[in-house]
Amino acid sequence: MKNYSPARQRIEVSVGESVRIIRELQELSQSDLADLTGIPQSTISAIENGRVNLGVERAKVLARALKCHPAVLVFPGWEVPLETAA
Repeated sequence: MKNYSPARQRIEVSVGESVRIIRELQELSQSDLADLTGIPQSTISAIENGRVNLGVERAKVLARALKCHPAVLVFPGWEVPLETAA
């Protein structure tokens, strides 16, 4: 893998933005997501706008409804460092 170079991150995505992006990619409204999760639409709006922290339990519930791993929502900008050969 000598020719491997990781993709460069071009934008910063917040936790709330990651929820919104994944929701919109699945063509769900906030109300649709509220119906799927039992989380009030106003709370989903607050999460997406950074007014309320997502939290682990809400991340699990949202991830199930959005069919993704909770880490995708909780750690949207996480980069895994490349291991260097010794």
